[in-house]
Amino acid sequence: MRLPITGATVVAGVAGNPVRHSLSPVLHNAWLEAAGLDGVYVAFCPPADNFERFANGLRGGAIRGLNVTLPFKEAALAVSDRATPRAETAEAANLLLFEADGTITADNTDGLGLLGAFAHQAPGFDARSGPVVILGAGGAARGAAAAFKEAGAPQVRIVNRTLAKAEFVAGALGVVGRAYALDASDEALSGAAAVVNATSAGLTNGGRLDVSLKATPEAAVIMDMVYQPLITPFLAEAQALGRRTVDGLEMLIRQAAPSFEAFFGRPPPESADVRSLALRALEQKT
Repeated sequence: MRLPITGATVVAGVAGNPVRHSLSPVLHNAWLEAAGLDGVYVAFCPPADNFERFANGLRGGAIRGLNVTLPFKEAALAVSDRATPRAETAEAANLLLFEADGTITADNTDGLGLLGAFAHQAPGFDARSGPVVILGAGGAARGAAAAFKEAGAPQVRIVNRTLAKAEFVAGALGVVGRAYALDASDEALSGAAAVVNATSAGLTNGGRLDVSLKATPEAAVIMDMVYQPLITPFLAEAQALGRRTVDGLEMLIRQAAPSFEAFFGRPPPESADVRSLALRALEQKT
């Protein structure tokens, strides 16, 4: 039973544009109910060109914090007063905490969610076993690249339609970073231990990404950060080729857990089956 809103209710939320599709309120509010905590988690849709003004208006603890999704992850880091090493390495933030003294702390839990999803849905995967390919060069791609570098990937290959952006992200990774243009994706995929789609392109071009997975080894693990639909055309191609797959919903859940603890002061209760709740919510949206 959902607890009533009170004068002491802790408020957190997610900011994106668009944000109506977000499952984060489903996850966090289910955890809050299961834990019996006086809190609520809501969605915000700031103007796409003015995240800074929106975030600055929350300084001083009007709300406890925000998860941040597209297209605001780089802007979230820029507006912060201090950042964790994870956020600085990723050069993007998906978590903002609004402190009582008016300052903003930025963090990035995407990497934790990514590696947690691989551990759960592709047991035995070892990032140290071979090159990892990241499709995209935005905030989500940077978080993924930083996580795989920290996990010991011998090489992190960034593939992007604009080569200069791929080179920028790869350059921040040091000696393990490599940049590839989209038309060189077969070369990038050769020998890959894992491939991660960190773009929203799986929802465009009729739902297809302009990358074929045929060049990947049979042992490669394929992930798509998109979770609507749960099995994207990218993952469907991977499954048809016999590759193991990791879905974006599992990453969403596992990056949300440390955010919940940061907002509400305790880990989410294991008693809440949030994946089943999220899957039902996805079915209702289709």
